Amino acid sequence: MHYRAFGRTGLYVSELCFGAMTFGGKGFWEVVGTTAQQEADRLVGASLEAGINFFDTANVYSHGESEKILGKALGSKRKDVILATKVRGRMGQGPNDTGLSRGHIMASIDESLERLGTDWVDLYQIHGVDSATPLDETMRALEDVVCSGKVRYIGCSNLAAWQIAKANGISERHDWARFDSLQAYYTIAGRDLEREIVPLLNDQQMALMVWSPLAGGLLSGKFGRDQKAPEGTRRASFDFPIVNKERAYDCIDAMRKVGEAHGTSVARVALAWLLAKKHVTTIIIGAKNEDQLKDNLAATDLVLTADEIASLDKVSELPPEYPGWMIAFQDRDRVPPNVR
Repeated sequence: MHYRAFGRTGLYVSELCFGAMTFGGKGFWEVVGTTAQQEADRLVGASLEAGINFFDTANVYSHGESEKILGKALGSKRKDVILATKVRGRMGQGPNDTGLSRGHIMASIDESLERLGTDWVDLYQIHGVDSATPLDETMRALEDVVCSGKVRYIGCSNLAAWQIAKANGISERHDWARFDSLQAYYTIAGRDLEREIVPLLNDQQMALMVWSPLAGGLLSGKFGRDQKAPEGTRRASFDFPIVNKERAYDCIDAMRKVGEAHGTSVARVALAWLLAKKHVTTIIIGAKNEDQLKDNLAATDLVLTADEIASLDKVSELPPEYPGWMIAFQDRDRVPPNVR
């Protein structure tokens, strides 16, 4: 296992992060996974043995069951890992049982700590946007949970570039804790965040945690242009995240060729392509069983050649979009040719 700097925090995390979204299988989350405690113990144990030191969950996953199961599975090893969870989702029927208000954040962190069986979380992330709560209230509440010692670093997920910039600007103005990471959807078949978000992350020295690196299983190798979604797969019953299927199938065809050259799976190639990107800090893998986990873990040993990366970049490249193409056009002669 290799480790990468987590933004500017000084922490180092494994380039694969174990995601516990499949733990529990309660309510809506049953379609994602139904991993119970015994299997979770095995998966967490195998991850630790492989060198993974980063674990991610959220209070909303199976309405708290994921946090409970992960906390028990980590047990005495909790002190040896970086533990992350999230806040924003609906956790009750009341009008204030969701969102990013001070009230919901303060109540949620205590409930998450109890479920996880720990006194602190290393990374506390807002799970998305709350249009009903001003960003300054959210950031002040997050500053307070950091000052309380219950949270060490804060991050965000599913935000637009301007929202991240605004939030960190508020924090800088008041000398509050700022976002050190973004958890976002990113795959070879969905490279949208390269337009605005990746430049922002580089500028702000923020870590990138990739969720759904196989596009909800679409890039697992089980799907193709003329294939029906296999029975029992997540995509067969929950077609998410949104993907341009034609572009995805072009990517899958290209990855099959690369996989055949290495004698490996399409899924490993998809993960290896992500790991080759300098702006990626860690990839969240969410295995339902040990076979899936082993296949994902093996991606860290797959090194793609420069030509292979170039061919995959070519088939998956984003179409030009303004103002990106204009910025590149105007900047083409900014640096004199004799500058090193």
